[in-house]
Amino acid sequence: MKNLLLALLAGFLSLSVAQAQSTAQAPSDGFKITGHITGLKDTTCVLAHYFGATQYIPKDTARVDGAGNMVFAGKKSLPQGLFLVVVPGKGYMQLLITDDQQFSFDTDTASIINAMKISGSKENELFYAYQQKLGKFSEEAQAITMQKKMRTDAASSALLNKQLSDLQKQANEYRAQFLTDNPTAFAAKLFKATAEPEIPPAPKAANGRPDSIWVFNYYKDHFWDDFDFSDERFVRTPFLQSKIERYIKELTVQVPDSLIKEADFIVNKAIAGKNTDIKYYTIYYITSQYEQPKVMGTEGLFVHMFEKYYKTGIMTVSDSSTLKAIGERVAAIKPNLVGKTMQSPIVSDTLRRPINLSAIKADYTVVFFYSPTCGHCRESAPKLKKLIDDYKGKGVEVLAIAIDQSPEEWKKFIKEFKLGKAIHGYDFAHKNDFRNQFDVFTTPTVNVLDKNKKILAHKLPAEQIEDFILFQKRQQAGKKTDAAPTNAKASVKK
Repeated sequence: MKNLLLALLAGFLSLSVAQAQSTAQAPSDGFKITGHITGLKDTTCVLAHYFGATQYIPKDTARVDGAGNMVFAGKKSLPQGLFLVVVPGKGYMQLLITDDQQFSFDTDTASIINAMKISGSKENELFYAYQQKLGKFSEEAQAITMQKKMRTDAASSALLNKQLSDLQKQANEYRAQFLTDNPTAFAAKLFKATAEPEIPPAPKAANGRPDSIWVFNYYKDHFWDDFDFSDERFVRTPFLQSKIERYIKELTVQVPDSLIKEADFIVNKAIAGKNTDIKYYTIYYITSQYEQPKVMGTEGLFVHMFEKYYKTGIMTVSDSSTLKAIGERVAAIKPNLVGKTMQSPIVSDTLRRPINLSAIKADYTVVFFYSPTCGHCRESAPKLKKLIDDYKGKGVEVLAIAIDQSPEEWKKFIKEFKLGKAIHGYDFAHKNDFRNQFDVFTTPTVNVLDKNKKILAHKLPAEQIEDFILFQKRQQAGKKTDAAPTNAKASVKK
């Protein structure tokens, strides 16, 4: 399934580059970036732009001569954004590509940022001047910190602490003045977008300490304050992706309702910014992260994103076959989301008697979809046997369903692994489409159901079944314990 969204991304890449070139300088202007890097010779450098935080798109190469000189040039203007010059064996350096696409740089491999000199590009002059100044503040702070480690007397420590405080104040004042003096510069936008929200002093909680919940909420509420969703150049930086990732995965509770609410919040900001590339990338990236999520039970966000944005045309997709395939995948996932009541597979036991899922009486039902010849299924079988032997008659039942192979292979599997205490199902009439009805794209696929056959877990690793059920039992016991004191107090009052 990942390949389907990657196909959409490839199409988006082509569209994005074409749009960027049409909105940049006129093609006749082209670009010419002349560079010199001391300490580099007789090699090739690559000029590329970011696309999100984890991909970059090469746009040109330049041969470096024996003196460290190179030239990147082309007849068409480059799309605007944050670019990399990949330096073999030395990492990379960054350049801002905006309206100024005829400029030069000079630096040294020993200290690319500190040695950087720019000519002909105001944006890059600002970009490096800011980094160089803050770098000096950082070096001074490190020197003072080293002095603190060497001098332990109270007077010296107090003096050095004051110097650090003064230095921090100077750095903050420099940053504020830089942003004030260059409000429309792309360099300033980048530095603002990547800065942490400034949090004012927190009110006191009931325990007299600063209220940490207030701090978290303030941070989250102001997380996007300085991000310009109208500026398409942010697609060609790592910062749009990294901010979405932090907001969705670290600042949002990983349950479908919370994820859907916050995803819509970000997408609405992107839509309000009225930039198609920003909107498309935002929708694509969030959707891709929850197609096969790391946190079980959060596939609901993937379903929501498809139905609200792809299916409605808010996210335009030119490849109709890929869109159809994603829709089919969503149709398979949706009935099998955590919280849904699982439909009963049409299967029969070894005596060909129909099995009705709803007739299985148990606090927890483990539905184990497998293939008798699947290597992973065979590895999981001993664990499944232990679960069956330990919990049979203790509120846990296992329904093991073979999704393929012959009845003979099925019965052989049951006998080989001594799984006779489980409930075993087989589709003799071939009436089930296990992939699309039950989202069984790999085996084994494990569902854990509650007593009402609602799905508590989908695609749970076989080795985690017992721990998951024990956790659910503790949760239920906790609810009963919480309820008891209330009832007891009520009866006392009566």
